Amino acid sequence: MFRSVLLHILILGCSSLLGLYTYGQQLLTIEQAIGTALQNNYEIQLAQNDSTSAALDASFTYAAFLPRLNAGAGATWNNNNQKQNFADGTKREQNGVRSNNINSSLNLNWTLFDGLKMFATRDKLEEIARLGELGLKRQVINTVAAVIITYYDIVRQKQQLIAFEEQMSVMDQQVQLSQRKLEIGVGAKPDVLQGTIDLNALRTNQLRQIALIDQLKDALNQLMNVDPGTTYEVSDSIPVNTNILLGDVVSGAELSNAELLIARKNVDIARLTLEERKAERFPIVSFNSAYNFSKTDNQTTVNPFAPLFNQNAGFNYGFTASIPILNNLNTRRLIKQAALEIDYNEIFYQNQRSQVSLAVIQSFKDYEFQKKALAIEESNIELARENAFIIMERYRLGVSTFLELREAQRSLEEAYNRLIATRYNTKLAETELLRLKGDLVR
Repeated sequence: MFRSVLLHILILGCSSLLGLYTYGQQLLTIEQAIGTALQNNYEIQLAQNDSTSAALDASFTYAAFLPRLNAGAGATWNNNNQKQNFADGTKREQNGVRSNNINSSLNLNWTLFDGLKMFATRDKLEEIARLGELGLKRQVINTVAAVIITYYDIVRQKQQLIAFEEQMSVMDQQVQLSQRKLEIGVGAKPDVLQGTIDLNALRTNQLRQIALIDQLKDALNQLMNVDPGTTYEVSDSIPVNTNILLGDVVSGAELSNAELLIARKNVDIARLTLEERKAERFPIVSFNSAYNFSKTDNQTTVNPFAPLFNQNAGFNYGFTASIPILNNLNTRRLIKQAALEIDYNEIFYQNQRSQVSLAVIQSFKDYEFQKKALAIEESNIELARENAFIIMERYRLGVSTFLELREAQRSLEEAYNRLIATRYNTKLAETELLRLKGDLVR
């Protein structure tokens, strides 16, 4: 199921990647960024390789139940000088005695019983294959989370850049207004100078912000594994899901959190390892059979009773039993080690469960705080805008001072910064909750 969903996302990644290279700088959506990362990300490719390797091992588990069949063949040519002395004083001597020997065999060995170890090994390899899929799922979820965080960080910095540019426009109007007031004799030169200084500071912030956005795009390109020079635009807003419930996250984490699933699977594998070790206490019963063929051809013999031609062919079979009696208590040691491994993995699972539970609670509290703060800041930005507009008009009419205007603009600037940061932090908290729940990729 997970692989089919992943394949669907990879198809989306292929089309989005083609769009990036075909159309140059265009709008890159978050779905396209995720799809491209799932298609190309190096860490996902490594996890995919590990998962495929484990699945390949599991696909050959049936071979443990099959017999082993081996064939062998050989041929020997001899050219010997022979000399024989007998007890009765007879001597025989022959040079250049040639002979050849051909032999072949077909051997079958079939393990019929090994204490059920082969069944435990089969189940263990299947569990390792599932562990590989869970490792792939964990890497995919972490990569998707990294893409979402990086993508919306670019959006956040883009919003910050827009805020700087809006503030620069207002500041430019303020400097021009201060200059006109100075020219007609109702303004002060320090107001013009301070306004110009503030405007230049905003221009510096603008340049710094552009450089930061480029750096974040480079980081996103690395996650997507596309050409570093690939350019694109991102969306202008950060959507936030405000309907996440703590109960759903807690129950979902128990069933879908990748870290918990992996820890639980390691417990299952450790138990199967213990079954393998216990099986080593039992006898191994095997069925053996062989077909042998040999032929010897002597051109001449020194001994008149030796055959010139000899050929043997035959089939044999039987059973063997290997009974473990004493092996320096190694089997007992391995069984105890396997039992300790089970205890270790169970404790590790409980520890992971505790950490995930704590992370869920803390992330949800942060999520709730950020939602409340976001509602306040969204309301506050309207007040800051209205206040800055009123003070600007009062300054234009000569009612407000330059310091009052600068304070209103600084308040608006801080309100923008808090709103943008809070919206991004809310998205971070949302993403972390979905990651802990294992719900970023289904």
